[in-house]
Amino acid sequence: MTTKATIWGLMAQFNSAEEILAATRRARQAGYRQMDAYTPYPVDGLARELGMRRSRIASIVLIGGLVGAGVGFWMQYHTLAIDYRLNVGGRPYNSWPVFVPIAFELTILVAACAAFLGMLFLNGLPQPHHPLFSVPQFDRASQDRFFLCIEASDSLFDVESTTAFLTGLQPDGEVLIVPETEPTAEELPAAGIEMQTPTKDSITT
Repeated sequence: MTTKATIWGLMAQFNSAEEILAATRRARQAGYRQMDAYTPYPVDGLARELGMRRSRIASIVLIGGLVGAGVGFWMQYHTLAIDYRLNVGGRPYNSWPVFVPIAFELTILVAACAAFLGMLFLNGLPQPHHPLFSVPQFDRASQDRFFLCIEASDSLFDVESTTAFLTGLQPDGEVLIVPETEPTAEELPAAGIEMQTPTKDSITT
């Protein structure tokens, strides 16, 4: 007896940066939005073609820095001007120039921590497993191949029409099925299309 496996997306493989850039542009013009490209090195203009927005890391770092500065200043002010008042050389209790070094250090510390944690959160990390890891060919994304993956969550996604569209982009080889979970010998992908048990050779439509 067989069951149905869920398709996470469909992926096409290309041989050059120019090909992946042109394919991504055509996919966006066709209306696809839930997609991503994977390349062995940064490709100029690819993020723009994918419709990626400006990173929010800068805003997160700014907020973290302001919080650190505020906490650093308040901590010293409360300690020396309110909680444990000392008259040192006749200076005012709120001698703010003295507070600058520690406030500055906390600004840097909290901003750096905010940048690190914000990067992990925005990237969805840590992520020990991803559906793309089930596709053997994807290993070459860090070597010499370029991949465009259209996710099943896209409003225009349809197994047959999306496969035909990706095939029309003239990829290197057949369109690859990306299963939601690593399939077994008894599983079938969505839409009733049969899928062979993944091997080291390929997972293809």
